[in-house]
Amino acid sequence: MLDRRTFLLKGAAAASAVVPLQACLGRVSVGTPLSRVAGYGPLRPVRDRTTQLPLLLLPGGFSYVSFGWTGDALLDQTPTPPLHDGMACFAAGPDRVRLVRNHEIPRGDGAFAPALAYDPVAGGGTTTVEFDTRRGRLLRASASLAGTIRNCAGGATPWGSWLTCEEAVAEPAPDSPLRKTHGWVFEVPTEARAVAEPLRAMGCFVHEAVAVDPATGIVYETEDQGEAGFYRFIPRERGRLAAGGSLEMLAVKGRPRLDTRKGQPSGTTYAVEWVRIDDPERAHHDQTKQDKHGVFTQGHQQGGAIFARLEGAWHGEGRIYFVATSGGDAERGQVWEYEPAAERLRLVFESPGADVLDMPDNLCVSPRGGLVLSEDGEDLQLVRGLTTDGQIFDFAQNNVVLHGERGFSGDYRRSEIAGVTFSPDGNWLFFNIQTPGITIAVTGPWKRGAL
Repeated sequence: MLDRRTFLLKGAAAASAVVPLQACLGRVSVGTPLSRVAGYGPLRPVRDRTTQLPLLLLPGGFSYVSFGWTGDALLDQTPTPPLHDGMACFAAGPDRVRLVRNHEIPRGDGAFAPALAYDPVAGGGTTTVEFDTRRGRLLRASASLAGTIRNCAGGATPWGSWLTCEEAVAEPAPDSPLRKTHGWVFEVPTEARAVAEPLRAMGCFVHEAVAVDPATGIVYETEDQGEAGFYRFIPRERGRLAAGGSLEMLAVKGRPRLDTRKGQPSGTTYAVEWVRIDDPERAHHDQTKQDKHGVFTQGHQQGGAIFARLEGAWHGEGRIYFVATSGGDAERGQVWEYEPAAERLRLVFESPGADVLDMPDNLCVSPRGGLVLSEDGEDLQLVRGLTTDGQIFDFAQNNVVLHGERGFSGDYRRSEIAGVTFSPDGNWLFFNIQTPGITIAVTGPWKRGAL
């Protein structure tokens, strides 16, 4: 097993030197102490400024606050729902940001905010949190969408909204209490409650994340299935997704139905094209009720490429970065980069084992150029950095063990970390610990390292 602190990407010599995330260049020699190159030093327990509990391991000089715990009262006294997941951060005035936060609740016992519900019996949705970046404290939180299921990830738009995605396909049936179809994307404005209507033209499938190209307004979508597609939605009107558009699936030129899940050396580059999905709602047509893979099947039959469990996605410097959580020969994760201007796909990183990177899930691009990756493996959960020089390093580790505090008891150190996102000024990194459901805001000497 390679040591994550000296690991460099395989195939460095084959990588292009023109991309902003130069993860395959290997300019740093193996063995160089990471604390002097990219990381921030060893991790140690740090006490939360809110609870005084050592909820995280962090490098020296960093501090954090927790807020928005499951059960905490929202603005209308509704309890904060559980299962915090994907999230994005938006400017909201001087020293203020808003976080729109997913709650990955399945069908549940009904909508946590009935007045905002798409489907009154579905338990998922979003909450919107306002945070004071100068004082480092929560200001207010409220429900912003309800009545959806398994709101896992999503993505921010350049026009200032959050696209929340359902990671499930479901429909009303004799053995189900659901009243509406599911498997959609919903748009949540940052300053108001969402209109609880799905963006049907963006497809009905097991959604995970989206990333919007600000240059074109095109929305890129990931699919969390063992056989997954990578999609793009071309809106009829930029910034008005509800006006409809066309859905397409990525295919590799000259390699129809290419399976990228294994056997792809890091640095591998492909020219790509797109195939049209004629029926983005196909999963719910009568003749295909059992085809929960309906959108994927349409694209794959036309030559669309196969990926392994596509999860997080983020735009950065003209590229779309996305994660295949179980991709690679070791099945511990791949990081892909798509360059729209060149119609080029590149494998930026492949984990050789869990000790280097263990099933990355959500990701974001740091204001300083590196990638932040949150893991969803089977062991202790970490936030890791991927540097512009091709190194993986540890930045934060889940250390949540509770003995009745905030009404919770248990060892939650293996609970998923999700929703990594920076404040617009780059001073705060926000993320969630899914269970028991906590939002964290970290600040510190970012310029000392790669994030």
